[in-house]
Amino acid sequence: MPALADMDWAGWGLFGLVATAALTAALITAQLAGLTRLDLPLVLGTLVTEDPDRARVVGFFIHLGAGQGFALGYALTFALLHRATWWIGALLGLLHVGIALTVLLPLLPGVHPRMASQRAGLTSTAVLEPPGVLAVNYGVQTPAVAVVIHVIYGIVLGLLLQAD
Repeated sequence: MPALADMDWAGWGLFGLVATAALTAALITAQLAGLTRLDLPLVLGTLVTEDPDRARVVGFFIHLGAGQGFALGYALTFALLHRATWWIGALLGLLHVGIALTVLLPLLPGVHPRMASQRAGLTSTAVLEPPGVLAVNYGVQTPAVAVVIHVIYGIVLGLLLQAD
């Protein structure tokens, strides 16, 4: 496949981590500013452990792995297009967040052992609330925060991967 031969594998390996770190830093900043209650490391980590402190550590590494997986998709797209730019990265970030908010997060209560569903009712023993439509259960500004941090992620990848 010609696109695979053109792909910047070393750039993907390093810059995927950089972009995920930028996304995570922006999300933590938004949490500290009171703009959202979405805590991705906690949500992801509680897939495997119920202890919140351990869950945040485990979830951080799950999040890094997921960030690398998405960065691979971005890098492949850049290779297929034979160019990487900040604005293509931003557009990919919009696509990414659109899928995350409308498909991935709404499916999460169906597979997450510690997350309630919208239909769980009073008998639920889940410790995490479901994200709700566009993740608004984590705050009404959460969709806007999610858009901004994913666009940042795409821009970082677009800028860093264009330098080859």
